[in-house]
Amino acid sequence: MKAAELPLSPDQIPAGCKPVIDAICHVGRDLAHLIARGPLGGSLGDEVGTNSDGDGQKALDVIADEAFAAALRGTGVRHYASEEREGVVEIDADGTLALAIDPLDGSSNINVNVSIGTIFGIYPAADTPEGSFLRPASEQIGAGYIIYGPQTVLVLTFGDGILSFLLDPITGQFTQSPADMQIPPRSSEYAINASNYRHWSAPVRAYVDDCLAGDAGRHAQNYNMRWIASLVAETHRIMVRGGVFLYPSDARPNYRQGRLRMLYECAPIAFLVEQAGGKATDGQTRILDLGVTALHARCPLIFGSAEPVDRITVYHDLPPTETSALFAERSLFRV
Repeated sequence: MKAAELPLSPDQIPAGCKPVIDAICHVGRDLAHLIARGPLGGSLGDEVGTNSDGDGQKALDVIADEAFAAALRGTGVRHYASEEREGVVEIDADGTLALAIDPLDGSSNINVNVSIGTIFGIYPAADTPEGSFLRPASEQIGAGYIIYGPQTVLVLTFGDGILSFLLDPITGQFTQSPADMQIPPRSSEYAINASNYRHWSAPVRAYVDDCLAGDAGRHAQNYNMRWIASLVAETHRIMVRGGVFLYPSDARPNYRQGRLRMLYECAPIAFLVEQAGGKATDGQTRILDLGVTALHARCPLIFGSAEPVDRITVYHDLPPTETSALFAERSLFRV
């Protein structure tokens, strides 16, 4: 089967990025095939250890990481940072690009046949590995994800809107989707892990309480709650039909700075979401205005349709002394 190259014109992609994207597509196609085989392709969901941050690694995490690193040789990527590796790897010494990647997001869902994915962000390479990645998230020149589900879809941005490509399982080639992917400004869906309610801050609890109150509450509309526990799957749903996703910080010791990784997850997703007309914050500050302070630093993440993201920001901006009174009478937040 020939290489899975993208049908991109020169005006759609920055100079030098095409070989990187083609390599990602090639590995993505192979991973889609492997994932679709399930147990026939081996024990992909078996625990094989932990990464540098203490999270469990599945066999497919390691397979995906090694496949991307190998495929990027000769593509112009100088520095490669992966969620599965402790430090940065130099691939092409004279390369001009740096790639940050979560090779296999949502790997805990491998054995239950839930959609999983790959997330990546592209930066200009700096002289040092740290310089390539420890920088403002707004300095990304490209970002994307591949979702491995009933359909395998690649979603990309280079700062001029969204490009979407569908993998044809017969030909093994990605075909561009003609539809313009835009997140609607409002929605009746929100996604959060409600089992952590007791750990949330007052603003997050208040926002969710108002959603649960439905059309009798201060938002004056009914909501549906979604929670897939696969970031790529949550993102793709919101990119297609809107909604808001919340993975806030909370009171638990390992969650006070959030749980998702800024470099490999929050920054690329924020770039994509903004290019689709949505918003992404840590609850108060725009994600793309934040800097990446460490390779595996974590960050709260709230993103999706612009209106609910703005509303959640208002909840967080309320002074603590006013919280109880205003949450008791929330006409301020009525749609």
